[in-house]
Amino acid sequence: MATREQWIEGARPLTLPAAVAPILLGSAIAKFEGGFNPIIAILALVVSLALQVGVNYANDYSDGIRGTDANRVGPVRLVGQELASPTEVQRAAFISFGLAAVAGLGISVISDLWILIPVGLLSILAAWFYTGGKNPYGYAGFGELFVFVFFGLVAVVGTTFAQTGFISWVAVLGGISCGALSSAILIANNLRDIPTDTLTGKRTLAVKLGDQRTRELYRFTIVVAFVMPIIESFQPSGPVNAYVGLFAILSARYPLHLIRSGVTGPELIPVLMFTGRLLLIFSVISSIAIWFS
Repeated sequence: MATREQWIEGARPLTLPAAVAPILLGSAIAKFEGGFNPIIAILALVVSLALQVGVNYANDYSDGIRGTDANRVGPVRLVGQELASPTEVQRAAFISFGLAAVAGLGISVISDLWILIPVGLLSILAAWFYTGGKNPYGYAGFGELFVFVFFGLVAVVGTTFAQTGFISWVAVLGGISCGALSSAILIANNLRDIPTDTLTGKRTLAVKLGDQRTRELYRFTIVVAFVMPIIESFQPSGPVNAYVGLFAILSARYPLHLIRSGVTGPELIPVLMFTGRLLLIFSVISSIAIWFS
């Protein structure tokens, strides 16, 4: 039976910045656009965190029953290491998705934007079928696209839209930044797992690209993320202080150094941690800058 600490580690807390960052940025953009609503912002944070934990447990369950976690390096694998039964982990995933659905319904009621309900349901389905079902798209190399869309564009734009009632280019550009950095976390994770994923037939984008091109993709996502604040600053009627988010690039030096040095296996785990920290630092600095623009 898994301990409380193992359940917490199984939720993969290193990935949680990907859930917090877009809500911070989306809410700051809502403030800039004149529509900040603290209750909706809090509910959006609950949705995002619950979806992140849910997809992590769902991945643990699906990978575990397929046997692809048997020789994996990195965080605790509840099913793969037989610390918890598949049913228990699946239940934890469904409880998380249920919490996200309830909080999302609350957002729709408060904002009177019922279009958010199908968007939320699509997000839950996408989270489950990432590694679940007969043909999981995460096994076909589309995981990074899922993260970019749902933990970037949908999360930031959705948070802003729920508070303001309209979609702005500032939110779209912010979503691209968060999506790129969130994708970088998954890219680092899949880079680490290339050997084991290759053996188990899991055709992630990293497996398809190979080690060197995956490292290039990681660097590319960092560049994309930090180009967006410049574009935001030069938009007509955009947040002129958005460029301040560029200072967060100082936190990118260490993970970029590790990627460039060619470390593999467990030595790539710090890249996940520091990329998550980079995403959070970027979102905090950018949010403050946009809030006071």
